[in-house]
Amino acid sequence: MIQRLPLRHSSKAAAMMTACALLMISGCQPGRAESASDTNNGGAKALPSITTHAAPVATDDAAATDARPVIACFGDSLTAGYGVDVESSYPADLQRDLDSAGYRYRVVNMGISGETTKDGLARVDRVLAMKPAVVVVEFGGNDGLRGVPVASSRSNLDSIVSKLQNSGTQVAMAGITLPPQYSQPYIKSFNETYTVLAKKHKVPLLPFVLQGVYGVPGSIQQDGIHPTAQGCKQVSRNIFGLIKPLLKK
Repeated sequence: MIQRLPLRHSSKAAAMMTACALLMISGCQPGRAESASDTNNGGAKALPSITTHAAPVATDDAAATDARPVIACFGDSLTAGYGVDVESSYPADLQRDLDSAGYRYRVVNMGISGETTKDGLARVDRVLAMKPAVVVVEFGGNDGLRGVPVASSRSNLDSIVSKLQNSGTQVAMAGITLPPQYSQPYIKSFNETYTVLAKKHKVPLLPFVLQGVYGVPGSIQQDGIHPTAQGCKQVSRNIFGLIKPLLKK
């Protein structure tokens, strides 16, 4: 069954979503993503690139001594924990939330800031190599901001989910949206990517991963874009609610 959390539609929410979409380019590497003309993104100019940030992954030795099933958090800057300590990223919070609730899983942060769906597809085999029990897929924001044709992004995400499911792992999807300066038809088609693929693959979906973060004092960093440690805790709660039906005690 597809699990969805409600979104509120208002001018304030639109402003929040504009800011949240900006964070997706944090860490983009020029030339790595697919390019597209302005006609593909409703005439909005693609936003500039910054630096790369990847969360450290547990060593092979550490993994070999931990027999718990793996939950792989696979995505971009939201997953990597851009701007906060690794122990304050949402995957780290998710590990603590799971432990407190009595679930015996090992959470692995497979986030790299700035990655597109194309980048995610290129390294999905690294996720598969861990033989995860559950994978949380969080990609797409960078594609939209760069005006990548929706059909291309959707195809990449489709392949990511298909490869993961074919390996026997359970998959959940976390979505995002775009700033309002992009054309409404493009935004609508972009947003539908998540619902279309969630229905096709019968996976749980969280349409707006930053729900409960924007508009909450202390939840956003000084740059006005990235979640603080407090904000990451809410993201963890969002993700925990998303994947809880997939977990076993």
